[in-house]
Amino acid sequence: MHPKWDATPIMLSGNTDCYQPAEQTYRLTRGLLEVCNEFNQPVGILTKNSWILKDKDVLQEMGKKQIVSAMVSITSFNEDLRRTMEPRTTTAKQKLKVINELSSAGVRMGIMMGPMIPGLNDHEMQRIMKAAADNGATFTAYTFIRLNGAIKFLFHDWLYKNFPDRADKIWHLVEQSHDGKVNDTRWGVRMRGEGSMAQLVAQQYKKYGKLYNMNAEEWSLDRSKFQVPGGQGKLF
Repeated sequence: MHPKWDATPIMLSGNTDCYQPAEQTYRLTRGLLEVCNEFNQPVGILTKNSWILKDKDVLQEMGKKQIVSAMVSITSFNEDLRRTMEPRTTTAKQKLKVINELSSAGVRMGIMMGPMIPGLNDHEMQRIMKAAADNGATFTAYTFIRLNGAIKFLFHDWLYKNFPDRADKIWHLVEQSHDGKVNDTRWGVRMRGEGSMAQLVAQQYKKYGKLYNMNAEEWSLDRSKFQVPGGQGKLF
């Protein structure tokens, strides 16, 4: 343990879900949470899967100390679309159950809506936010689609195979939202897009977030409780 560690919150999941199927065998996420709970190390979690409920006991303990918050990613309530976009992930109905169960256990819960894809799932933003709020979510975030690197070609192939009737329209809307390109690396713009369609999504997000009382509370993970187990406490 570095002597200058200041209990900066850490994030579980960013590129790879911490509750993918392998977790059921290796329990790496569970082990990490147990260590963080022991040290009172603040943690944020983002997942698409309901396996998080397997760790409800330790999350509940961490929730009491305000050292954990979790977000569940929801992209669509259309099951056909959900299976096409995110095969082998939990259904939207089950994700709402996760939010409800963990929020009832004292874990601060939120939702991540992403990616929002114009012409495909952007119209579901209000429904997703309302359902999440009804089940105990208190904060939310979203990302607007961007297609960097090889993802551009993978998405193009996927889009035209699965939605040939509207693929051209969706592709052009994505281009219009990133200065004529589908890839975007500009800081402050890349995750939100620009132009009329991106602005419409942003306006919906702001409007319905206020309507359903999302992100209304001032809340942060508590870093003050961090301590090496068995170590000497702080006097000041």
